[in-house]
Parts: sequence; structure tokens; C-alpha cells
Amino acid sequence: MELGGKLKSHRVSKGYSQTFVAEQLNVSRQSISKWENDRGYPDYDNLVLLSQLYEVSIGELLDENEKLKKQIEENKDEISKKRQKLRLIRHTLEKDESLMLIGLSALASFIFPVGIIVCIFVWIRNKKNNAYFKLIYLLTIISLGLNLYAGYGHLSNYMGWGEVTIEQIE
Repeated sequence: MELGGKLKSHRVSKGYSQTFVAEQLNVSRQSISKWENDRGYPDYDNLVLLSQLYEVSIGELLDENEKLKKQIEENKDEISKKRQKLRLIRHTLEKDESLMLIGLSALASFIFPVGIIVCIFVWIRNKKNNAYFKLIYLLTIISLGLNLYAGYGHLSNYMGWGEVTIEQIE
């Protein structure tokens, strides 16, 4: 129970009206109502007078409020940590282009002359802060090797290298 609820329950248990309590503290009845509805809090002097009037300790009145404040602080710390993790994830996703580079490396292995240029682009674009930067280098090397092999095949066909003749033996 919050402070307002405790103040109201102690006042009612003593059989006091808000007007009586307000007269005892030299405050308005509206102030008592505001405190009991948790729209405001009494200052320390009035809190001491209320504890004497209700015959309860200040600690008893404020005990759960301290628990709530502690819980609020713990929640704020937890929220702060989660926001920090979220910022890190967002930053990583914004800066990490690993999946795009992996896709380009894989695509480059199928397109001969353009593939070499794409492999060079991917090689330059890959940074150490990418999640899969080593895998991207490996895929780029494989893709470049496939492109060079395909290029050699095209060039050898064009130049007529390695012509094979088949003779029939009778």
C-alpha cells in the first residue's frame, strides 16, 4: 500500500475526519485529501505530526514507499541496460553489411567478367566489424577462383588452346 492509502486507513481506523486532521496539522482539508489520494505528499514536519496523531512510526508509514522506490530504481537500471543493448544491436545492424556481402560474393561466382569486379568490391568493402568478415573473405577468394577458372575456359576456347582431336582407329 502506498503512503496515501496508509494515511487514509490510519485516519479511518482512528475515526478521524479529514477536517479534524487538517485542523490538528493547520493545513487545509484539501491537502489531506490530496495526500490520501497520492496526488501529493506531506512535508517532513507534517509527516511527523501525522505519525504522532495516528500513533504509528514514520518508518511504518514510509516503509513500503522505500520498497517501491528501490524497485523503481532497480527497474530503471534494468531498463537502462536493455536500452544500451538495444542501441548496440541497432548500431551493429546499421553498420553490419555481412549478409549483403555474402550474397554478392556468392552471386559473383556465377557471372564471369563482372564477378571479378564484384569480388574486388566485396574485398574492399568488407570490414572487421562485420559479423562474418572471415567468411566473406573466404567466399570472395573462392568466387574469384571460380571466375578466373571460367575466364581461362572462355579465353582458351576463344584462342583455340587445347584443341582435342579425336581419331577413329580402324
